[in-house]
Amino acid sequence: MATLICGSLAYDTIMVFPDRFKHHILPEQIHMLSISFLVPEMRREFGGCAGNIAYTLKLLGDDPLIMATAGSDFAPYAARLDELGIRRDGIRELAEQFTGQCFVTTDLDDNQINAFHPGAMGFSHFNRVNELAVPVELAIVSPDGKQGMQEHCTQLHQAGIPFIFDPGQGLPMFSGEELLTMIGQANYLSFNDYEAEMVMQKTGLTLQTLAQQVKALIVTLGAEGAHIYADGVRHDIPAVPATAVVDPTGCGDAFRAGLLYGLRRGWDWPTTGRLASLLGSIKIAERGAQNHTFNRHELATQYAAAFGSALPG
Repeated sequence: MATLICGSLAYDTIMVFPDRFKHHILPEQIHMLSISFLVPEMRREFGGCAGNIAYTLKLLGDDPLIMATAGSDFAPYAARLDELGIRRDGIRELAEQFTGQCFVTTDLDDNQINAFHPGAMGFSHFNRVNELAVPVELAIVSPDGKQGMQEHCTQLHQAGIPFIFDPGQGLPMFSGEELLTMIGQANYLSFNDYEAEMVMQKTGLTLQTLAQQVKALIVTLGAEGAHIYADGVRHDIPAVPATAVVDPTGCGDAFRAGLLYGLRRGWDWPTTGRLASLLGSIKIAERGAQNHTFNRHELATQYAAAFGSALPG
């Protein structure tokens, strides 16, 4: 049985401008902006929420199944997934599209100018849950094309497959009514604190009411940890201090992987949340969303050091 990861695949091209944008942008001329930055440092990372979640789940020893759309430039990513042992039979390649692309330019103050091309991601609705050849025990609907996210929620609900609805940066695409429909189909909800506020504004529901709609509502709080609302109780999950704060990209996806791993094994919420918190801490110490590594012994040692208890077998 696999864990289904519905979401995006993307290449992240990250460029570093060795100066500050404010030295080169004239506020009084912003209406006729034409500017170029020399970026001697550049790297290309494998990304997208589905790819990132699957990467950490595979490190944990789980069997992730990605359901996503990719473009004609997917070959390097496909080779990487093969090398990692992550199955690709749920990925649809569209020859007339590019794989999603994010172009990020960062200055010395960590300000960013981003451009995102969704490409094949906009056709995620071409994939259907009932066409998968692999049995699925648990799923997540993470940021992807709007229609795909809506249809995958419905398909998972109709198939009786429990799933986490975590719209992430895709949240602004949805109206309050659309969110209420997907929330009503989900078994679990996951937001960061800003997203939770946005959902409350769009739907008119309080956190307590949202929590009553599902088996558990997870709200991450960055450096403050997370709150998990389940069975009428709020579990306070502590953050784990990182060995270094290098790059937050993909931390939320590592956290999501921890949630899925604990859920599949029937762990209680404090244990599941603590694993997720630890994985976010491990990820933030490495550049990129898919460059952190660990083995089971290392993970168990770090878990015991952080929480004073043993990681379940």
